[in-house]
Amino acid sequence: MALDSLKLSDALADVASGALQLPDFQREWKWDDERIRALIATVTLDYPLGVVMALQTNGTSPFRTRTLKGAEDAQARVPDLLLLDGQQRLTSLFQALHRDRPVETVDARGKELRRWYYIDIAKAIGPPSDRDDAIVSVPEDRILKTGFNRRDIVDLTTVEGECAAGYFPLHFVFDTQRVNAWHQEYVKVDVTNWGLWGQFQQYVLSRMQSFQVPMIKLAASTTMDAVCAVFERVNTGGVPLNVFELLTATYAGNQDYVTQHGDYYKLPDVWLDIKKGLASSYPVFGRMEAGVEDGLSSSDFLQAVALVRTWERKRQEPRAAVSCKRRDLLELPLADFSLLAPRVTEAFEWVGAFLERQCIVRAPDLPYRTQLVPLAAVRTILGEETDTTAADELLTQWFWCGVLGEMYGGSTESRFTRDVEQLIERLQGHTEMVPDTIAEAAFLDDRLDTLSTRNSAAYKGIYALLVKQGAVDWYFTEAPLNAARLAEYSVDVRQVFPKAWIDKNVPAYSGRANSIVNKTPLSLRASKSMAGSPAGYLKTLTLESGMRPEWFDDVIGTHLIDPAALHSGDFEQFYQSRSKQLLELVMSAMGKRTVFREVKAG
Repeated sequence: MALDSLKLSDALADVASGALQLPDFQREWKWDDERIRALIATVTLDYPLGVVMALQTNGTSPFRTRTLKGAEDAQARVPDLLLLDGQQRLTSLFQALHRDRPVETVDARGKELRRWYYIDIAKAIGPPSDRDDAIVSVPEDRILKTGFNRRDIVDLTTVEGECAAGYFPLHFVFDTQRVNAWHQEYVKVDVTNWGLWGQFQQYVLSRMQSFQVPMIKLAASTTMDAVCAVFERVNTGGVPLNVFELLTATYAGNQDYVTQHGDYYKLPDVWLDIKKGLASSYPVFGRMEAGVEDGLSSSDFLQAVALVRTWERKRQEPRAAVSCKRRDLLELPLADFSLLAPRVTEAFEWVGAFLERQCIVRAPDLPYRTQLVPLAAVRTILGEETDTTAADELLTQWFWCGVLGEMYGGSTESRFTRDVEQLIERLQGHTEMVPDTIAEAAFLDDRLDTLSTRNSAAYKGIYALLVKQGAVDWYFTEAPLNAARLAEYSVDVRQVFPKAWIDKNVPAYSGRANSIVNKTPLSLRASKSMAGSPAGYLKTLTLESGMRPEWFDDVIGTHLIDPAALHSGDFEQFYQSRSKQLLELVMSAMGKRTVFREVKAG
């Protein structure tokens, strides 16, 4: 790493020539008009502008690159430097002080503007505190309206008009010939302008023309992980850079691929096709209308690829680690990604079918999106070995222990690694040890009282388990609910004892109204009849079903609910009975007894 200083004029010339470009992961950004005026004022006063940072390329960029906005004519050049920090400053100054076109900017409300920037000579030679006011933003047509109700017109469409107004055009401040020519016209207007020009030359132009830009230059050997970390640390005001964007630029810059295929590798297009296919087959992966990153994300997919790649590498190099940390993703070669992506895609298709068997078919009902990453990795590595009855039982137990034990709620990278290695070891018969996620998972009985929203994975899990174990809807009673009927019937969790009834009749239990114990999966149509007391709405639902009352009670029982407690309006009995049955459901899914306590009332 080296710290150099170069003249602003030279830096802008490098922008124009393409010697200084952007890595393609840099996002477009516009500074607003007021901020550009303040930036120009800083330069005219020779005040510090701040350090910029660039990565040396040694003639070979590790990324696909693009020029700064306004220098597109130089796109074909291989840059010497890639700008990591300072894009907004240098883009604004390049457009305002170097390019002979209006600057593309926005006003304070974000409205698009095209402006020229001038400096009022008379104000510029005054106190430095007035310098911001000396920088003048002029509309694209160079007709400036000033004064009361903007009735005064300053015509800057000609050099004569500029000189008469005393407004120097800043877009050619570094072009000596044009500055001299403008100077000659300016002093012709009024002989007293000689004195003004001398002061302007001394206090403004000379400072701008000698202005220095401190630049930190990172060596071309800097790792991708370091580049990404540096970029994020110095761009704290922007949107954080993600690994997918960095890999997009890296893969696009792969010249071997370009040579072979005649075009650069478009990772976003590849991911879009993968995600479309997955989401169309299994909506649990997200809704494409909400964006390609809704639900299963590009980061999830890359992590699964990295887990598989590092697992396969470990087979050749035992000291290597199975991992999907940021650096593993950044070091993922295009050749390896191209080989593994189709396999991982097929594995996620299998995961979609696995979730469907668990009666989890909609993205909002998915307990942990992150838990799909190691599951897909295991399927990719083992393939059809996961289709045996024993394998399905182990993976199902692992899944529900992760969900109900809420094991994927915090940092997951280390758990990804352990789950992949331990599940594979167990499935291949190399060990009898139980994977950590199964061994460590616990569900305390009083957790039922606090499961009240979809923010909890266990809440979503119990909802899915109730469907999976055979719950029958209270309106569409012809067959148990299943994965296909959840969307068809607009099934959601509905309160068994309405909260308004609890508040009025058993206010001591108001805190339990939203508990998962008092909720069950039912259709929207059934919920429309569920007002007032359970005894009252059960009569309505029974009549609507056409069943005998005792048969309808059997339907209620499929939800692990004691019908007698509903008919009698005994919320306490209902809550205690259902808590016990839900705990049995949880224990069965986890395949183990966890930690239980006495169910408390109130």
